[in-house]
Amino acid sequence: MTTVRRGAAALAAAAVLCTGMAPVASAAPSPSATPAPTIPAGLYGTKDPTYDGVWRQSLAFVAQTSSGVQPADQAVAWLTTQQCDNGAFASYRPDPAKPCDPATMLDTNATAVAVQALAAVKRAGADPEALGKAAESGASWLKGVQNKDGGWGYNPGSPSDANSTSIVVSALIALGQKPGEVKSAEGRTPYDALLPLALPCSTKEGPGAFAYQPDKDGKLLANADATAAATLAGLGKGITARGVEPQQTPACTAEAKPTINRAALNGASYLAAALAKTGHLNTPPMPGATDPTELPDHGNTADAVVALATAGALKEASGALTWLQQNSAAWAKESGPAAYAQLILAANAMRVDPTAFGSTDLLKELAATGPAPKASPSPTAKAGEKAAASDSSDTTNLWWIIGIGAVVGIGIGFLLSGRRK
Repeated sequence: MTTVRRGAAALAAAAVLCTGMAPVASAAPSPSATPAPTIPAGLYGTKDPTYDGVWRQSLAFVAQTSSGVQPADQAVAWLTTQQCDNGAFASYRPDPAKPCDPATMLDTNATAVAVQALAAVKRAGADPEALGKAAESGASWLKGVQNKDGGWGYNPGSPSDANSTSIVVSALIALGQKPGEVKSAEGRTPYDALLPLALPCSTKEGPGAFAYQPDKDGKLLANADATAAATLAGLGKGITARGVEPQQTPACTAEAKPTINRAALNGASYLAAALAKTGHLNTPPMPGATDPTELPDHGNTADAVVALATAGALKEASGALTWLQQNSAAWAKESGPAAYAQLILAANAMRVDPTAFGSTDLLKELAATGPAPKASPSPTAKAGEKAAASDSSDTTNLWWIIGIGAVVGIGIGFLLSGRRK
């Protein structure tokens, strides 16, 4: 949710590592050559946390607290010790007692989702003052590394991309801040960075979609993952957003100078069309792969459900949610905490009970990947659900505003936020 998505980063890094280690592996092809990773106490999941430790922990917190589950103190403590003194987070720090230094690879995505997790746990009642300061510190660091174009890249200083920008937008929203007022030194906002990544409705392949970044030739290529994140961000919503009513059927509407709202709704139309084919999104083959077969992409499908629900396209999202209920159990079990969290957020967006997601109790399965939570769903969660429903009415009103604007020819100025994303 979004989400630069951690799987892509992990796969890329793994590919480099595997390439570099190939001669060693062929010399000693023993199962014991690669020891099992050591998982720190309090961390969710059992797989190597090098590339996604902070991400999966934070996403788990966001999903749990949005469902009325309060994570264990031990789990919260693990996340807080991962934060650097300047407020930033790396993907994972194996020795948090060692201060961060210039060699520490700081991660805007990990920081943005950790900010949301800290804010969510604070609202759940765990040490609110300290967690609030930690969340604000993370947000301050993010603002300090904002690119000139108003966006963010995966690491500070790298070119802006739709996913990273969207997840930072989601973090700002989680703290009650207005992303449109967060400006770079050049006066550019996150939405200024997202709009140039939106494909026009006249595009033959991917009308209305968002690109992750321009390719090396400056061309924009439709990217479903980026589109889900940017759609949520453009609607001014975070990754815990709920669906709105009445039903709205998204359509790609061309405008000479589209607003971020219009671009987001065009993105929803692209997602709806992509899901209409099979009920799910696919993972494109890796560059250079000999097998062009596309496989179902459960995570991006879940993110698309959140984005469509937030845009009011409940009908278009329902088929994908059903597909996830029927086909995601094995994927989530293999993928771990972040996968369960994505499914919980999709269920919550569609107001479906995550404890009865097909044949799976998502909250139970997620809790089993880490320390036992302190609290389960309670009346507080129901109160939060009502608050979310009230908040979502803003998006419903947005449709009326856009409709009026289309008649009088006036552009409407303004995510999960992408979703954070």
